[in-house]
Amino acid sequence: MKKIITILSVMFISLSVYANDIYINQSGATLDLDVTQDGQNNTVGSSTTASSVIGATTNLAITQVGNNNVMTFDVNGATYTGTFSVTGNSNNIDFNCDSAGNNSSCGTATASIVWVGSSNDLDIDIGETAAATNATVTITGASGSDSNTILGTIDGTSAILTLSVNGDTNNFLVDIDGDGDVNGHTYIHTHTGSIADVDITQSGVYDNMITLTTSGDNHDIDITQTD
Repeated sequence: MKKIITILSVMFISLSVYANDIYINQSGATLDLDVTQDGQNNTVGSSTTASSVIGATTNLAITQVGNNNVMTFDVNGATYTGTFSVTGNSNNIDFNCDSAGNNSSCGTATASIVWVGSSNDLDIDIGETAAATNATVTITGASGSDSNTILGTIDGTSAILTLSVNGDTNNFLVDIDGDGDVNGHTYIHTHTGSIADVDITQSGVYDNMITLTTSGDNHDIDITQTD
């Protein structure tokens, strides 16, 4: 199935002059998928219909280079490992792991999102309907990453989210919940730049922890922790 997806994707790309459009709908035990798009207005999925994978183990590596690109992906399965890399401005990433809540709740998830550019919109949901037992998420914005919106929602017993962004006028919305205890919830935030709006909510049974370092002027930070 992986080979078929790769061939179809390349054929689809070759037919498009102005934009590369890929839609994936795959079901099976294991998927290892690599996608690279270079240019403007590329899509993996779309703003209305996400690409979808159902299977026990999913490995994704998706790279988009250019402006106004869209990446929407739904994963249902026990184990997910993936890297999304975006270079450009005004791009949109919408990623959901366990969007249907019927395959071990994305129990083990390792996700890395790296971008260079401004005015990007990132929406990451992991363990949506049932808590992931082990979620490690890294979101990194390189120097000059301005006016971005990052929404991270993780439902898991052990949810380690590391957010590192270097830029101005960014908006961070983070919600981590689920039953913690014995080194459960963790949030690590490092930010360099001015005018950041940060809203953080952690809830669950014990083990809430936040390490926050922010540099610059005119920040608005709200942190809520509950047991």
